[in-house]
Amino acid sequence: MEENKNLNEVINNEEETQEVALENGSNIKIADDVIAVIAGAAASEVPGVASMAGGFAGGISEVFSGKKNFAKGIKVEAGEKETRIDVNIIVEYGVRIPDVAFEIQNRVKKAVEGMTGLKVVDVNVHVQGVNTDQNNVEEMKADDQNKSE
Repeated sequence: MEENKNLNEVINNEEETQEVALENGSNIKIADDVIAVIAGAAASEVPGVASMAGGFAGGISEVFSGKKNFAKGIKVEAGEKETRIDVNIIVEYGVRIPDVAFEIQNRVKKAVEGMTGLKVVDVNVHVQGVNTDQNNVEEMKADDQNKSE
């Protein structure tokens, strides 16, 4: 019951909600948080993305809730018919960053436009770090060595 109350508060907050006009004349209100979750889910599925780079509060909320926060690392600026999205990520060591960023831009744009009807004007990808987990680095070196043989 408490979750529904909080969700309704977010949906009813006019500053965080976008109204999409449908062809039949009715309107649907879409919260910025909903757009952020759609974008975060699409971005986190891209190969080469180690994790989303969010603030301290986002990481703490994930730990306590036990649920993945797909809006972590996503900033949305939505207008009446269009939106701009900033995605903050940490990439895996050894991936080609421009390729990962291009794939994120394509997937986020396709997912948000398909699910919300809003036009995505910009998807800005900000690489905040590189995951250099020792196990991953050693696996990549072994793969490179096998390819050269």
